[in-house]
Amino acid sequence: MKNIIVTGGAGFIGSNFVHFVVKNHPDVHVTVLDKLTYAGNKKNLAGLSADRVKLVVGDITDAELVDRFVKEADAVVHYAAESHNDNSLNDPFPFVQTNIIGTYTLIEACRKYSVRYHHVSTDEVYGDLPLREDLPGKGEGPGEKFTSEAAYNPSSSYAATKAGSDLLVRAWVRSFGLKATISNCSNNYGPYQHIEKFIPRQITNILSGMRPKLYGDGKHVRDWIHVDDHSAAVWTILMNGRIGETYLIGADGEENNQHVIELILELMDQPKDAYDHVKDRAGHDLRYAIDSTKLCEELGWTPQIVDFREGLADTIKWCTENKDWWVAEKEAIEVNYAKNNQ
Repeated sequence: MKNIIVTGGAGFIGSNFVHFVVKNHPDVHVTVLDKLTYAGNKKNLAGLSADRVKLVVGDITDAELVDRFVKEADAVVHYAAESHNDNSLNDPFPFVQTNIIGTYTLIEACRKYSVRYHHVSTDEVYGDLPLREDLPGKGEGPGEKFTSEAAYNPSSSYAATKAGSDLLVRAWVRSFGLKATISNCSNNYGPYQHIEKFIPRQITNILSGMRPKLYGDGKHVRDWIHVDDHSAAVWTILMNGRIGETYLIGADGEENNQHVIELILELMDQPKDAYDHVKDRAGHDLRYAIDSTKLCEELGWTPQIVDFREGLADTIKWCTENKDWWVAEKEAIEVNYAKNNQ
């Protein structure tokens, strides 16, 4: 793999993957293909050598553009997606366009030129699991975590379009011999995450003198993984994964939203009850939990950042030290949030 394309490589998870590749694989050149919507940010790639990383501003639904770059690549790692659930409830169309039509455009080009393709997806395609109190949820019996054999049952238009894109990839593998793998990952956190997302939104609220917001009763559970561990897992699958297989990426990091927001407040020296409950989101999934046994046993990957408190403290430190990265957008994000949650 000397030349790879990373779609959405100026976004949160994609840019962290680009940094990971540049740091750990000095013989690999990365072409970032990113539309630079509000979620993409050139600053996420700051400091990376132009000899190693090339940014192409463009749309993954542009077949001519995609064709031009894919034919020169050894692999495509597809991160680009519309991904914010609140936005998908207000306007689903961009999610259909990017997540389904964009994926179709990429896999057609990869099929044409016999290019290795890795598809990055989400655990939200599986819907949700029943709530349980005995978190973090290690050692559950059958059916207590998502596996790659779980049935798809998406709840939101975001999750539905990601499920659709996954199924396209599976069909192209079977019908056309696409050299593809899929990964479905649990909730990521870490540097460069857009401040509309749960963890950075609470952190930047506190840094801006605003009270954090918690949907409903806060009992909803997410399975958190540090973005660096996600990057390492994707690289492992790209290099060693079996074609046609789906691998689930998780770090046994189940926490309910109330505990997360209270831990953020504690780590930022605020009273643990200094947040507001707001109306719950429509179709809000109860619980996600990933069984990554297949990835760990078959490919030898293991998460390295397993202390959530420590990882969260590092994320708070990054947001605090990089206010210039997010402060200009903060007011607009909160105005939009208030408008959509009246």
